[in-house]
Amino acid sequence: MKRLTYAVLLLAATIAAPQAQESKSGAGPNAQLMTSIPANSATVTHWYKQNVYDPGDNKIGEIDDVLLDKDGKATALMIGVGGFLGMGEKHVAVPFNAVHTTTKNNNKFYLVMNSTKDALKAAPGFKYDRTAMTWNPENAPATQGQSPPRAK
Repeated sequence: MKRLTYAVLLLAATIAAPQAQESKSGAGPNAQLMTSIPANSATVTHWYKQNVYDPGDNKIGEIDDVLLDKDGKATALMIGVGGFLGMGEKHVAVPFNAVHTTTKNNNKFYLVMNSTKDALKAAPGFKYDRTAMTWNPENAPATQGQSPPRAK
């Protein structure tokens, strides 16, 4: 009878331990691991820091950020337009599906958007707030250098 009791206690401990770890960390259930890559997947490298061209093959900007929703789905792209050597550059937001992939002469991958450089320059601009880690309209006050609000 003692062996059965010890066996039941050991089984209960091995089942309860992972559940206790899960609740202590607050991170939720263990992540699932994949044994294959989903079809039609592309790396962020195909988008981030890549040039964007208009249908006439003219460079109109560069992707400086990829915005994701809370489910991890790409929703918008931040495109840097204008400026020289990083000075005077403006950032505009476009829906993720506004930019599509295509290939050039030698099957080189590149990004195309049905817009012009002038249209992007005329669009509302955004600036990145490093403290809040968000993009805000250009005319919004920055929180950089300020302490986050204290809980009461």
